[in-house]
Amino acid sequence: GLCRTSEIFGASALVVGSLHYIQDKQFQHLSVSAEQWLPLVEVKPSQLVDYLQQKKTEGYTIIGVEQTAKSFDLTEYCFPEKSLLLLGNEHEGIPANLIHHLDVCVEIPQQGIIRSLNVHVSGALLIWEYTRQQVIKQNQQK
Repeated sequence: GLCRTSEIFGASALVVGSLHYIQDKQFQHLSVSAEQWLPLVEVKPSQLVDYLQQKKTEGYTIIGVEQTAKSFDLTEYCFPEKSLLLLGNEHEGIPANLIHHLDVCVEIPQQGIIRSLNVHVSGALLIWEYTRQQVIKQNQQK
């Protein structure tokens, strides 16, 4: 689902831990061929810190979706054009060893008792908000 969402909203790439995921029948079912139109980049978990550092040197802001004491509310956060979204694991969130590599944490405001969304939903909400903001900026420049 995240692959399809990324393609629909024009993400420049989707980074995955292994390109073997695209052979999985469930991946293919949910992506609805989005992997054919969206660049997929393989970054193994052991390479992720180096990848994030490289992206920082390229001017990207590393944004984590995480509830922390210093998180920005999604409705108040202004995404830089060069944003890299780091999503955590389904149950544990972003691993502790990666938190200090983030430039900012953004959290999705929630009303209910359950305090988490699944990774695809969280990613989709942030990707949509990033896209919405970029469209507004483009329209203001015209």
